[in-house]
Amino acid sequence: MRRAAAASLLFLLSCRREEREEPRPPPGEAWLSPQQMQAGQVAVAAVEEQPVASELPAPGRIAFDDSHVAHVFSPVTGRVSHIEAQLGQRVRKGAPLVTLESPDVGVAAADVGKAEADLQAAERELRRQRELFEAHAAAQRDLEAAQAARDRAAAELARARQRARLFQGGAGGVSQAVTLRAPIDGEVVARTVTPGMEVAGQSSGGSSPELFTVGDLDQVWAIADVFEMDLPRVQPGAKLTVKVVAYPDRAFTGRVEWMASTLDPQTRSARVRTTLRNPSRDLLPEMYATLLISTAPRNALAIPRSALLHIGEQTVVLVEVGRTENGLLRFQQRRVQVESDDADPVVVLSGLSRGEQVVVSGALLLSGML
Repeated sequence: MRRAAAASLLFLLSCRREEREEPRPPPGEAWLSPQQMQAGQVAVAAVEEQPVASELPAPGRIAFDDSHVAHVFSPVTGRVSHIEAQLGQRVRKGAPLVTLESPDVGVAAADVGKAEADLQAAERELRRQRELFEAHAAAQRDLEAAQAARDRAAAELARARQRARLFQGGAGGVSQAVTLRAPIDGEVVARTVTPGMEVAGQSSGGSSPELFTVGDLDQVWAIADVFEMDLPRVQPGAKLTVKVVAYPDRAFTGRVEWMASTLDPQTRSARVRTTLRNPSRDLLPEMYATLLISTAPRNALAIPRSALLHIGEQTVVLVEVGRTENGLLRFQQRRVQVESDDADPVVVLSGLSRGEQVVVSGALLLSGML
């Protein structure tokens, strides 16, 4: 009898203990009472469609303004005898950059002398044929041939003098030295020549190296590539902001001035460009840049940026999925895909439906309970 009574007592005690134990949330869920939400400052908001004025990020770079940069090549083959301009030096248009000693200059002088002699001979022949024709001692076709020969000789002399002028800069005695000059006002931003260096000329038919780059950095371009799927969102004249790695806290503003009319077949993107004022010369060509292009407002499913959590490589939110039997609010973690997590509000591409409630405050604290 005593054993039976003890067993009954143990059974009753175990039943009461089970009645006192509260149910626990399953894995992947967190339960909170309204009092706990208020104490933890946990707030929720509904997922709704709302007007969103977003920015389209496009990778790009800083580049020279093509109208403010010049690349200097040598027209002749020769040897560098004297370097006139140094890196970083400000030069005016026509200022000397480098002097070369070139045998091509002597050839040009010889061409001028030969062309002058040929023209004199052609003019003498033309006068002789004209006198014979007037004396009825020569045919008209001989006079016409002499006239044509004289015209060809005059054209050849003009060509030879023009080529010699490239080397010497005007009429006068032509020497072996030729001076290359700055074609625009600007700064010497690149120089590849050294004293005594042999330089191949463009007239030689081979590959001619670039000797100097003269550019004006007071105005530069920002160029970016916009993917084919994003092109309908970009309009000429749209405002944009340029960010560079060197100055993460600074923003350079501009507008979309030009959009390419063709796509790059490899990247399936079109190029866009803006011009930026650069009086302090902080922006340098070939800097990496990101162009944030303003797009037209549109209605989209969006949530506050504070609702996003980054767990590893996943972007998740905490969604209210109902209540328990005793009135506790149930929350589950759900993976979402968003358009850009830099904006606020954030446009939701997948993972949420309109009307659902997501945690917008205290999400990080709540995620620790899952």
